[in-house]
Amino acid sequence: MAAPSDGGAERAPLLRVVAECGQSMARAGELLLPHGTVNSPVFMPVGTRGTAKGITAKQLRELGCGLCLGNAYHLGTRPGPELVERAGGLHGFMGWSHNLLTDSGGFQMVSLSALCEVSEDGVRFRPPNGPEMLLSPERAMGLQNALGADIVMQLDDVVSSTQTGPRVEEAMLRSVRWLDRCIAAHKRPMDQNLFAIIQGGLSPTLRSRCLQATTRTWLCVWRSAATCLTACSPPGLRASVPLWALLGPYS
Repeated sequence: MAAPSDGGAERAPLLRVVAECGQSMARAGELLLPHGTVNSPVFMPVGTRGTAKGITAKQLRELGCGLCLGNAYHLGTRPGPELVERAGGLHGFMGWSHNLLTDSGGFQMVSLSALCEVSEDGVRFRPPNGPEMLLSPERAMGLQNALGADIVMQLDDVVSSTQTGPRVEEAMLRSVRWLDRCIAAHKRPMDQNLFAIIQGGLSPTLRSRCLQATTRTWLCVWRSAATCLTACSPPGLRASVPLWALLGPYS
């Protein structure tokens, strides 16, 4: 599947399916990314501030790691996007020649919930040891464009995986609106793949609604938020399985 840019040109396919099971929907594929092909499914080490703890970049390469994760919120607060950009982007800053994915900072709404306030504008963080930051969809994309990862995530309104009630629907609808703003603010669509995130908590109905709204955009890849947050627990899987048929073969 190719995703058109704002100018109408088509990008190369991002995902190539190499094997699949018609009964279980299990699938093996390849992510065709700017810094090399990555097998899918894949284990992605976490390098929140530009380094995976306890292991060097050289050791990661020797282990065959083709995709590592950084966090735009944390990198945006320290060392800051300007310094990273001067170092040649996150790849140069890390000394990493393979692929990178940056999370937008949405999960910090949960992990740092006592230090933030969510509104339609974005998320206002008030850390005790640093300056206040309004992380809007536009700011999240600006940070990630400066960092230069191969995959960038939309800013979504994240709630706890056990949250119920009206707040879950509110977060889902806001995530869809923020996705539109992320797409409009994305300055590097031809070399940075923007991933959408399916919200809706553990409600299959809300998640289906989010998926239907999200797939009206040009994006070709989605991440299932509830499944990630519940570590593939039975409730998370029950909420996600109905979406797999809707997502199609290139999700």
